[in-house]
Amino acid sequence: MAAARDPRRDFLLSLFQAGLAAVNGRACMRAALAGREDLGDVWVLAVGKAAASMTLGVLDALGPRVRRALVVSREECLDPGLADHPCVVTRRGGHPVPDAASLEAGEAALEMAREVAAGQPVLLLVSGGASSLLEVLPRGVSLEDLRRFTEWALASGLDIGRVNAVRRRLSRVKDGRLLAALSRGRVEGYFISDVPGDDPAVVGSGLLARAETVDSLPSGLPGWVLAMARQSVPAAEGLTIPRHCVARLEDALAAIAAAAGTILPVTCPAGRLDGDAVRVAQDVCARLAAPGEGLWVLGGETTVMLPRHPGRGGRNQHLALAAALEIAGRDDLLLLAAGSDGSDGNTLDAGALVDGGTLQRGQDGGFDARRCLAAADSGRFLEASGDLLHTGATGTNVGDLVLALHCEPGHSPGGTPSM
Repeated sequence: MAAARDPRRDFLLSLFQAGLAAVNGRACMRAALAGREDLGDVWVLAVGKAAASMTLGVLDALGPRVRRALVVSREECLDPGLADHPCVVTRRGGHPVPDAASLEAGEAALEMAREVAAGQPVLLLVSGGASSLLEVLPRGVSLEDLRRFTEWALASGLDIGRVNAVRRRLSRVKDGRLLAALSRGRVEGYFISDVPGDDPAVVGSGLLARAETVDSLPSGLPGWVLAMARQSVPAAEGLTIPRHCVARLEDALAAIAAAAGTILPVTCPAGRLDGDAVRVAQDVCARLAAPGEGLWVLGGETTVMLPRHPGRGGRNQHLALAAALEIAGRDDLLLLAAGSDGSDGNTLDAGALVDGGTLQRGQDGGFDARRCLAAADSGRFLEASGDLLHTGATGTNVGDLVLALHCEPGHSPGGTPSM
């Protein structure tokens, strides 16, 4: 059963779109390269969920000066507009688990690097998702090994920083190694950040930069993971290149706050959301239920410990369903949780928008919310309640957005915010 049409839901959806517009890869790259007559004829190597959008922005800004481009992304994110450009080659990679196409994309990137002439301007564009989409493995590590590690890591609840500490060791392109291969060129890096601190050595596990210090491996790793890590290739010195962060989570949060701030009170807590998605949902809903109408604007990346055979959903759907339990029966509370890239976990749904009636609608559809949470099967419950959010590929990836609204049904926020 679909949720009833409610202007407050439309309001939250329009705010979400305002946030996405502020960090759109095409618009951000077009702005970043405006007036760059000094670049000459360029090559482009773009990797990540926003790679296609970022490349389109380069083409908007530089036009025929783009002589060659390799774009690696998820199949759903490969904008068909790239087919209009004969200089562009697209490659699909696996995500969130690497596959054979990820390795083929990695070899294509190294081949491109080998063909770079001395002094050739190269724009290296990186966004979240690149770690899985492009890979070249060291001797002694197989694709099966890498897939096994990735699946284990996704289920373990490890945060992305600790996962990447292992990924960097299992690669011939990460942690500055791709930059070393590009050393004959004149390389500039541009990235959309989905990581705390916007560290270019973390985005894509170091496609743009070598880590300044060697992170110790996380504690508690299985023995077979430690054995793989010993196969690592020594990190190369690589290049020190100009690097520009063209979009970050804070840009999206600021755009949402600005769009909503003329309509109702807005709270943007310091720091990022992290840790267990259920705990985060409970904490956000506890603050949301305090007296007084207003909007809470938050972002970050939570984690979920997956059971052995998880169902349908991702961390945003998990968080949203946990929130639905907290606000059940309330007609004044709503919460949107969604990935800025338009996907969530093993689904192509961005997340969900829940309200006080979500729990009853899902139960009427034959589902139990607590059982779905325990089975990491929140997507099926939220489909039954009519609360899933589907955007398609968004052209960006700055992390997850959570918008929590306290507003009486008779006090609609009204018109659509400007974007």
